[in-house]
Amino acid sequence: MKPIYLVAAIAALALAPAAHAEGIGAELNYGRADGHWGTEIGAGYAMGMGGFRLTPGGGVYLRDGDTKLYGRVEASYTLPASATIGAGVRFSGDNIRPYAMLAMPLIPKLRAKANVGPKYYAVGLTLGY
Repeated sequence: MKPIYLVAAIAALALAPAAHAEGIGAELNYGRADGHWGTEIGAGYAMGMGGFRLTPGGGVYLRDGDTKLYGRVEASYTLPASATIGAGVRFSGDNIRPYAMLAMPLIPKLRAKANVGPKYYAVGLTLGY
C-alpha cells in the first residue's frame, strides 16, 4: 500500500464519528418466556460503531405474582433513519434463549421493538440508546 493511501485511511478513521447510539437505555416489554406470560422491565448499555451496536443488559421479569431476573446481549444494525435488526441471547435461570430482534423508530430515542425466538417472544418499547 502506498504511504499516501495509508495516511488517508488513518485520517478518515480519526475524523469519523467514534460511536453511534452509545449510552444507557431502558425497555418495557410484554411477552412469553420460561413458559409464562409477563412483563420485562430492563436496562442496558449500547456500544456501537457506525450502524452496528452491541447491547448487554438485564432486568426483572414479572409473571404470575413472581419476579425473576434476566440478562441479555444483543448485536444489531440500524439502517439509516429506519429499522434496527439484530439477534440476541436471553439468560434467565437455567434457560438460554436466542432470538431475532426488530425495532422501528416512533420518535427520536423511542422505538417499538419485537423479539422472537424458540420459546420466547416479546413486544414493547425501548427508550434511549
